[in-house]
Amino acid sequence: MAITIGQAEGEADDEVMSAINTTPLVDVMLVLLIIFLITIPVAIQQVRLSLPQEANQPTQTKPENISISVTNDGEVFWNAALLADNRALLAKLKTVAVLVPQPEIHVRGDQEARWEFVGRVIVACQRAGILKVGFITEPPARGG
Repeated sequence: MAITIGQAEGEADDEVMSAINTTPLVDVMLVLLIIFLITIPVAIQQVRLSLPQEANQPTQTKPENISISVTNDGEVFWNAALLADNRALLAKLKTVAVLVPQPEIHVRGDQEARWEFVGRVIVACQRAGILKVGFITEPPARGG
């Protein structure tokens, strides 16, 4: 590559320079090459999965289902009755875990409740041997 600086002796100012400066073009091409070399392996490496299709089904409330509500203060309610502590919750869960068919547990956690409070309910369900635990939520606002 050559760079023309000034004029050679005896050349006129009116001559047209016939050499094209390709340095910026080469710089751009090298940058694009580097970008493609970095991004192509990321796009190619994927794990083939069969992802589940989302199916939002309304909850069918049955008389045998049990609703456990968790307030933002950490209070736990069995249907509508306040429970004293986690031991009382575990004892009630153990009594319903042996029923045939086993009732479903629906956990209703306050939006402002700490995850720890809801987690304690889930751990109690697991320790009692409850097989079906679901979370009750509000549907998202439409059009907003």
